[in-house]
Amino acid sequence: MASAAEQMASSISFANFSKATELKKRLWFTIGALIVFRLLSYVPLPGIDPVGLASLAQRTTGGVLDLFNNFSGGALKRASLIALGVTPYITASIVVQLATSLSPALASIKKEGESGRKRLNQYTRYGTVGLTMIQGYFVASGLEAGGAVVDPGMLFRVAAVISLVGGTMFLMWLGEQITSRGIGNGVSLIIMAGIVANLPTTLYNLFESGRTGSLNAGPLLGIIAAVVLLVLFICFMERAQRRILIQYPKRQTQRGMQADRSHLPLKINTAGVIPPIFASSLLLMPLTITQFAGTYTQGQSGWGDFVITLNQYLQHGSLLYMSLYGAGIIFFSFFYTAVVFNPEETAENLKRYGGFIPGIRPGKNTELYFDYVLTRITVIGAAYLAVICLVPEYLVSALSIPFYLGGTSLLIVVNVTMDTVTQIQSHLLAHQYGDLIKKAKLKGGRLR
Repeated sequence: MASAAEQMASSISFANFSKATELKKRLWFTIGALIVFRLLSYVPLPGIDPVGLASLAQRTTGGVLDLFNNFSGGALKRASLIALGVTPYITASIVVQLATSLSPALASIKKEGESGRKRLNQYTRYGTVGLTMIQGYFVASGLEAGGAVVDPGMLFRVAAVISLVGGTMFLMWLGEQITSRGIGNGVSLIIMAGIVANLPTTLYNLFESGRTGSLNAGPLLGIIAAVVLLVLFICFMERAQRRILIQYPKRQTQRGMQADRSHLPLKINTAGVIPPIFASSLLLMPLTITQFAGTYTQGQSGWGDFVITLNQYLQHGSLLYMSLYGAGIIFFSFFYTAVVFNPEETAENLKRYGGFIPGIRPGKNTELYFDYVLTRITVIGAAYLAVICLVPEYLVSALSIPFYLGGTSLLIVVNVTMDTVTQIQSHLLAHQYGDLIKKAKLKGGRLR
C-alpha cells in the first residue's frame, strides 16, 4: 500500500505548477543563467585571428579537444572567455575527493560537518584557479603555435590566462547561484547546456545525410530507435538500487515494543559519469599531442611515421581503441567507487547508532558484507557503462554515421534531466504540503 507522501506525489499535476510562485522564480532564474552562459561562449579572447582559429580547429579534429569542446558547448573551438568551461572545477573537485580519502588530515576536516564542507569547498576553489592558470597557459601556447593569434607573445599569453581564469571562475560562481537560487545542480546544468547546444547541429547533419541519400532510411530509423532504447536503458539503470535492510534496536511506542527498520540504498552505478570521462581523456591525450606535434615535425620521416601509426591505432572505432576504452571504464568504475563509498566508515557509523544488518555481526563482518555487495553491483555498473559508451562508438565508426552524441554525453544529459525533474517534483510536493498546512490552520481557527 502506498504511503500518504507517495499518494500526494502521484497527484501532482501542471495545475499545481501555476500556483507554485517560488518554483517559477527558480526556473526563470535558471533559464536566465543558462542564457548568460551561452552568450559568453561567443565572446572571443583578445587577440584571436578568426581565419587562423578556423584552420587550427580543422587540423585538431578528433582529439581530446573535441571532448572538452562538446562539454563547453563549442566555446573551446571559438576560443571564447569560457573556453575551459567548468572542467577545471570538476577536476579540482575530484582531486579534493581523492585527497580526502587518502589524507587523514583532510578526512578529519570532512568529519567536521558544515564547517568542514566549507573548508573543502574553499580548497576546491583554490585548486580551480591553479588548474585554470596551467590549462589556460597551454591553451594560449597552442593558439600561438597553431597560428590563431594576431600578435603572439608574452602579453597575449598573460591576457589570455587572466581572461580564462575570470571566465571559469564566473561560471563556477554562476553554477553555485543556480544551485542555491535555481533548480538542479548548477555545474551539471551548465555542462548539459553545452552538450544540448550541439544537439540541433548533430540532428541536422543526420537528417541531411538521409535527405541527400548518403544514409539510407533503414540505418536512419535504426539510429533513432537505438538512441531511444539507450535513453530508456540509462533511465532504468540509473534508478536501479540494491537496498540493504538496516534494523535498529526495539523501542517503546504506543503500540508496544517495536523495532525500527530502514534501507541503505546502493546505486548500481555508484561512480556516475566519471569513468567514461577519465578513460576517454586518457586515450585521446596521446592523439592530441601527436596532432599538435605533427605541425612541427613535417619532413622528419621517423617521427612522422610514428605519429601516423599511433593515430591509426588510436582512432575512433579501432579494435585497440575500443579495447582500451572498455578496460579504462571498468578500471575507473571500481577505483572511483572505492573512493566515494567507504565500507569501513559506513559500518562504523551503523555500529555507533545501534544499527545492524539482520544476520550480520556489527563491525568487521558488516564491513566485509558491504564490500561483498558493493563489488558485485559494481561489476554490473561497470558493464553497463561500457555497453552505453562502446555501442555508440562502434555504430558511428563502423557505419560511418554522422551522429556525434556519444555515450558519455547521453549519460550526462539523462542524469541531469532526471535529477532536475526530481527536484521540481520535490518543490511541487513541498508547495502542496504548504497548502494543506494553511488549510488545516484555517479549519482550526474556525473551530475555535
